[in-house]
Amino acid sequence: MPDFLDPMTLLGYFGAWALVGLLVVIFVESGVLFPILPGDSLLFVAGMLAAGTAALAEDGGEVINFQLWQLLVFIPIAAVLGGQAGYWIGRNLGTAMFKPDARFLKQKYLEEAHLFFEQRGPFAIVIARFVPIVRTLAPLTAGAARMSYGVFTLFNVIGALVWGIGLTLLGYWLGRFEVVQQLLEPIVIAIVVVSVLPMFIEWYKRRRAAKRAGIPAPPIETGEQA
Repeated sequence: MPDFLDPMTLLGYFGAWALVGLLVVIFVESGVLFPILPGDSLLFVAGMLAAGTAALAEDGGEVINFQLWQLLVFIPIAAVLGGQAGYWIGRNLGTAMFKPDARFLKQKYLEEAHLFFEQRGPFAIVIARFVPIVRTLAPLTAGAARMSYGVFTLFNVIGALVWGIGLTLLGYWLGRFEVVQQLLEPIVIAIVVVSVLPMFIEWYKRRRAAKRAGIPAPPIETGEQA
């Protein structure tokens, strides 16, 4: 996978500033217009580093090791702030951000966001935390769609806590098993695959619906964004 999608490599780039770099990545991916970052796998690896079962050092450089309390406190904060920033970006710029031929902020995303929120309610903000790309676009579309700020904030906080603390603790706990330590790279790849699976399922549903309706199948959206 590309270096910027490999959490071990990405954290290694930050060196002694790994915690700050981690929080910046979480903030940006949580709603600030750059959706292609390794959020889920990054939290898992950070948890392993906090457990002391993984370490990063390049050419004899400083070993990166997080404190669990730092991760459990600061990751949710960074995730909440990123989501809030994304909401206000979407709310202030509105639908002007979304264009039919845009690479990331397509007009149909806004239309689908309305439908998505109508079907699942504001809890969609929590669900979106666990889906790459959607995790970034959900606050933007919620703001552009004028979702109530109070409602968005509540579910943004819930999603940030469940996602940020849950995946970090999962890495912290599983990282204590030797088999997990030995299979870290395949596990990271598996996390990425599982994370994007909902997008492929949605594309497949659209493809089947289009086939039944006798119209051309919609193109899968993940390829051009990867």
